[in-house]
Amino acid sequence: MQSKSTLVKLLMSTAIAAAFASPAFAQTSVNVEGIYDVYVGSMKNSGDTGRATKLDSGGMSTSYLGFKGAEDLGGGMKATFTLGAFFRGDAGQSGRFNGDTFFARDANVGLTGNFGAVTLGRSISPVTLPVFLFNPVGDSFSFSPLVLHNAVSTNAWTNTFAGDTGWSNAIRYTTPSFGGLTGNVYYQLGEQVGGGGKNNIGGNVLYFNGPLSLTVAYHDVEVNNPTDTTAAGPSIVKSIPVTATTNLTATEQKLWLVGAAYDFNVVKVFATYDQARHDTDLRDKTGTLGLSIPTGGAGKILGAVAQTRRTSGSFDERRRTTYSVGYDYSLSKRTELYAFLLNDKVTSFENEQSLALGVRHRF
Repeated sequence: MQSKSTLVKLLMSTAIAAAFASPAFAQTSVNVEGIYDVYVGSMKNSGDTGRATKLDSGGMSTSYLGFKGAEDLGGGMKATFTLGAFFRGDAGQSGRFNGDTFFARDANVGLTGNFGAVTLGRSISPVTLPVFLFNPVGDSFSFSPLVLHNAVSTNAWTNTFAGDTGWSNAIRYTTPSFGGLTGNVYYQLGEQVGGGGKNNIGGNVLYFNGPLSLTVAYHDVEVNNPTDTTAAGPSIVKSIPVTATTNLTATEQKLWLVGAAYDFNVVKVFATYDQARHDTDLRDKTGTLGLSIPTGGAGKILGAVAQTRRTSGSFDERRRTTYSVGYDYSLSKRTELYAFLLNDKVTSFENEQSLALGVRHRF
């Protein structure tokens, strides 16, 4: 009797599983993805009071765990969702920093079809995406000079870009691809009572065709991210040199960026230029050059330089110049070893160097 009962339960569970595997359910897919990246290094930026020897997370890429799903709605249309949570793999902590939004990388739902795609929620900002794509060190917040200047504050320098690298409460429209050309248009709501005119807008155009890549991007930022909690008005632009004697505070930033890359097979060359204006007497101009050189095997040499000029009538021009040279070696399609040397110099501070070795695993 026990064996018959077991058989009946097995048959019932099989029937239920088969029912949920009907065509309506089979059209839905969910994928798990992520990056685990840690490095050990001796790190010191220009202006730091001392050197730090650390085992840290996010050398070449910020570690994250993500989920992507799509449901076929028929007629060429799909419903999609994306959830991505950053984490610090060296200590097992969530977020990029204490207090970070849990799904700070992505948290959006949308529809795609012949018309393109409409996405609602949190996603990468309009200028951040070209920054990651048009420099040889990619989305590294530790070793990419372009990312460091634009998105990372130090003791001697405050990042150029206003707002976060991801925009919350945003509507994004992505065009279909026209011969390798696509565009993205963003609108982020301010969500403040009595502040209906306070919002972020932006967009980018991306062109990829053979060895040539081109981009142009723009944003007008008034709202902090992931949420703007300043009830009396925004204080979002932190592009102010922290060593300046003046306390300039901008409440709006308009920034444009252009970039290009060309793959000559023996070397891929990258270049970008961006300029930020604020509603105070303050301007940042950043130019970069980069190279990616295959070494004939599974490795490549990466090199990049960025220089930012910060000007204002309230203080003398300040400059930050950062170089990085690295080697990235692929052990497999998912796992890489890397090494980087970085040199950083800010006006009125000494040259400082950082050296690091790390591993990045994609899953």
